[in-house]
Amino acid sequence: MPLQNRVTPFGDIVAIPQRGLFTGNRGIIHDPVTRTLLRRRWATKAWIVCRCDYKGARRRVMATRSWTELFFLDEATALAAGHRPCFLCRREAANGFRAAWASGNGVDPPTAAQIDAVLHRERLQHGQKKIHVVTCSFEQMPDGTMVTSAGEAYLVAGGRPFRWTADGYRHVGGALVPDGLITPPSILAALAAGYCPARHPSVDARMQDGT
Repeated sequence: MPLQNRVTPFGDIVAIPQRGLFTGNRGIIHDPVTRTLLRRRWATKAWIVCRCDYKGARRRVMATRSWTELFFLDEATALAAGHRPCFLCRREAANGFRAAWASGNGVDPPTAAQIDAVLHRERLQHGQKKIHVVTCSFEQMPDGTMVTSAGEAYLVAGGRPFRWTADGYRHVGGALVPDGLITPPSILAALAAGYCPARHPSVDARMQDGT
């Protein structure tokens, strides 16, 4: 049975076989004896997205009283859920994200804690994922944006939506009207300012073959 540690764009933590391209954490939110989640879904405001490989480190997932290993299909998924790049294992990406975040939001380059404080307000509402108002068309949204329609998540790439699944992205047939914005607004501003999140290769394949 897969562990409950895979994260959807909505920030939900589910048990599915697919691991994805990135790991990350929200602090310690599991019981290492049973390797199951506690009732809480975060223990810190620092929600980060990390490399799956770092200096050859090997861990038995959710087996110690350490941070709870979470997994994401890609970085776009992690950003939509409200995570940001780790300044330890992904320093170059984190610095690029911070610069774009500052430029897009019209502020001085922030500390990691300052970014986390803003994101914590934007990603949650009454303990649940906060969905924001869509204010522009797909064509105007920066690559890496995630929106929702009829309960499904969609990645915007090249001005087009692609449906998120645990296995990768799928082509959308017909018109799509978004119900809301999943990606936190401050991250959306960073994307608009030029930050390019790593995305699952399936979206590039769909863009090339039109399927």
